[in-house]
Amino acid sequence: AGAGRTIDEAQRPAILDIPRTGRVVVLSFALPDSGTPLEWAATPSSPGVNLLRDLSPACVDFACDLARSAAQSGDILVISIHWGSNWGYGVSNAQRQFAHRLIEDAGASVIHGHSSHHAKGFEVHRNRLVLYGCGDFLNDYEGISGYESFRGDLSLMYFADIDAASGDLLQLRLVPLHMRRLRLERASTADAEWLAQTLDRESAPFGVRVRRQADGPLSASWSGGE
Repeated sequence: AGAGRTIDEAQRPAILDIPRTGRVVVLSFALPDSGTPLEWAATPSSPGVNLLRDLSPACVDFACDLARSAAQSGDILVISIHWGSNWGYGVSNAQRQFAHRLIEDAGASVIHGHSSHHAKGFEVHRNRLVLYGCGDFLNDYEGISGYESFRGDLSLMYFADIDAASGDLLQLRLVPLHMRRLRLERASTADAEWLAQTLDRESAPFGVRVRRQADGPLSASWSGGE
């Protein structure tokens, strides 16, 4: 999903059939503001990525149409999108509107945002999970200086429990990890607490609170709404 030998292939979803449960459908996009060059866009006759030009209303309409055509009733629809800058916690109004439209108009259960090299705040909109920036899971950025305050050496595993019938988020658990020499290890208590406090601060404006549990993982709670 998200890349292919032609634009038709790049726009084609990945589909996972789960016995006795249903299908998970993953549709992927990239945006130029993530650093993805326009010339990487797939065309009818050349390979590339499924690139949206921007988050204008016309592009959002196109993404919603593509999502509706990809999923069937009862599917868990995941929209994976490479967007935004590498560093910084800001979430633009355009990103929020894009995510909300895909949930409201296309039935997405999860918006899986990525590009930032560190975890960003997240939201639960109409009981659907919106991850604006998951951070890196594993990379080769060790030794690159200038952004130490973002703690790009810390990563997370996201475990989302989703109701197969409704597509709603039931529970979210996050396991903090530390990257070192191209390996992942459990984050220290201090690092896990730093992640919890940072995610809590950045997610609170969206009605989400994050706390570290006594056994190590982070848990999220959210107000109903929107």
